Amino acid sequence: MDGDFRTEFTRQPGALKQFPALVLNADYRPLSYYPLSLWPWQEAVKAAWLDRVDIVAEYDHVVRSPSTEIRVPSVVVLKDYVKPRKRVAFTRFNLFLRDEFRCQYCGSKGELTFDHVVPRAAGGVTSWQNVVAACSPCNLRKGSKSLRQSGLSLRKPPRMPGAEELRNLGRKFPPNHLHDSWMDFLYWDAELEA
Repeated sequence: MDGDFRTEFTRQPGALKQFPALVLNADYRPLSYYPLSLWPWQEAVKAAWLDRVDIVAEYDHVVRSPSTEIRVPSVVVLKDYVKPRKRVAFTRFNLFLRDEFRCQYCGSKGELTFDHVVPRAAGGVTSWQNVVAACSPCNLRKGSKSLRQSGLSLRKPPRMPGAEELRNLGRKFPPNHLHDSWMDFLYWDAELEA
């Protein structure tokens, strides 16, 4: 399960030709929404052969060995439930996801970096409660000044997100390329619009 594979897959139009498999937990929910939990077809076939997953949907493509022929899985379900993490790792990606990939000062989506609300020069620490996503212009404008000195204000106060909150935020950013067989499993628990 290479994280680069999942990221590259969702960005390349021809990536469905690689036949990735959507990986669902034993409760039929994806292990993660963003990045989407995908395995290369080879991993999915191996897991099925080792009886670690059930195949729920398949591509029309077939792979063969000298003694076996198998349709390439497009959706697999783990036989054993993987308990989701309760603690959220403090990473750049999770920080950007918490802030919905927007600058917390101006709301723009481009050139994101991160900023210490209370500057490190003034004793600010690197933590969920003191770091926010910021675009480069806002970050440069703020520099090592306080919010009051810089004239900037936060869209929302920084805080540590819960694991379920991040999973739900990830659902707001679907990949550009989804196979039809995945749709029934990705958003089945989403609230319907009236």
